[in-house]
Amino acid sequence: MIIFDKLWYMMKEKGVSTYQLREKCGIDSKTVRRLKANDNMETKTLNKLCSALDCRLEDIAEYVPDE
Repeated sequence: MIIFDKLWYMMKEKGVSTYQLREKCGIDSKTVRRLKANDNMETKTLNKLCSALDCRLEDIAEYVPDE
C-alpha cells in the first residue's frame, strides 16, 4: 500500500496549506481527500505535487506492505 503521510509533513515543513496546494497544483478538494485516505493516485497528480513542493516522490509517498 502506498501512503502519503510524508506529504503532510513536507507541506508543514514548507509552510504550504491544502488550499495553497490546490491553487498551486491545480488539484481539486476531492483529490486532497483521496490523498488523506491513501487512495490510488495518478502519476500526473504525483508529478504536480513534487513540482509544487520541489521534492522527490519518496519525500511525499511511502510503500508499506499490506499486512
